[in-house]
Amino acid sequence: MGTTTYTLRELAEMVGGEVEGDETLVITGVASIQDAQPGQITFVGHPKYLRVLATAKASAVILDHTTAADRPAIRVPQPYRAFATLLTLFYPRPRPRPGSTPPVQVGERVHLGRDVTLFPFVTLSDDVSVGERVILYPGVFVGPGSSIGDDTVIHANVTIYDGVSIGRRVIIHAGAVLGSDGFGYVQDAHGRHQKIPQVGGVRVEDDVEIGANVCIDRATLGETVIRQGTKIDNLVHIAHNVEVGEDTLLLAQVGISGSCRLGKHVTLAGQVGMIDHIEIGDGATVIAQSGIARNVEPGAVMAGTVALPHRVWRRVQAATPRLPELLRTVAALEQRLAALEARVSQTSREANHG
Repeated sequence: MGTTTYTLRELAEMVGGEVEGDETLVITGVASIQDAQPGQITFVGHPKYLRVLATAKASAVILDHTTAADRPAIRVPQPYRAFATLLTLFYPRPRPRPGSTPPVQVGERVHLGRDVTLFPFVTLSDDVSVGERVILYPGVFVGPGSSIGDDTVIHANVTIYDGVSIGRRVIIHAGAVLGSDGFGYVQDAHGRHQKIPQVGGVRVEDDVEIGANVCIDRATLGETVIRQGTKIDNLVHIAHNVEVGEDTLLLAQVGISGSCRLGKHVTLAGQVGMIDHIEIGDGATVIAQSGIARNVEPGAVMAGTVALPHRVWRRVQAATPRLPELLRTVAALEQRLAALEARVSQTSREANHG
């Protein structure tokens, strides 16, 4: 963090907020509610942290418009988002100097934009195009004919196969693999698995972030597509010919089988699995460890999975949608049974008295 300081009013203007209290208060940094020191600003994104705020040392706090403040504050609709903006302000990522640090291997007909940074052991194969201000960290391999857009950052030991297109302002974290062969085989008459050539490509659009050790397979034909603004957590696998819609979130260990289609603003929580050729509508959410075996409607929230013998599983799946109706039927039968028992009891008493 640098030595730059800001007044509370200046910070409020940067995040589109309103100041409550001393506008001239000087802020030297940002920190979590537990770690903040005098001179720093923190935030409260949930009421449960108000009791922690009461003993916090922070000089100021970012709050929504309804939470009571016990110190100078910046009021915004989304405190966490404003806090993230200030984190970027106070903790800017250092940008390495442009240039090439040997050893770097550069093939033929390679285009390098202005102010590119190439760290040691970067390999750029023939016909690669690298945009302006791109940073390639040590050990990055870029295969023949691939392209990288302006302002993209690719961290250490990322492998980009041939024919991969990466957009602008993309971040790819260490160990990711883009463009490996899709898992495509066909059995011959003897039950042996014959490989199907995977001759398509991968296209990653602008403003995508790809986590560490993510694997995105190339298409059999055509493209595997990750659309603009999507964020992918670590250890996610995306199979051949998948299309992931704009601004989608894929959390750790998600597995998406071939030819699936995800809409815009979809969220797949950790360890969600999808069988092939599934479509998920815009804005749908799938809860962690769920297994998706059928199409999902837009805006739906899905949860659950279980492993059973297939024949049993099919019967369970057929019965599950009828459970609410079955419960209503059972409740009605219980009422009828209770009424019948009451009449039988009454008849029995009358007979005994007769």
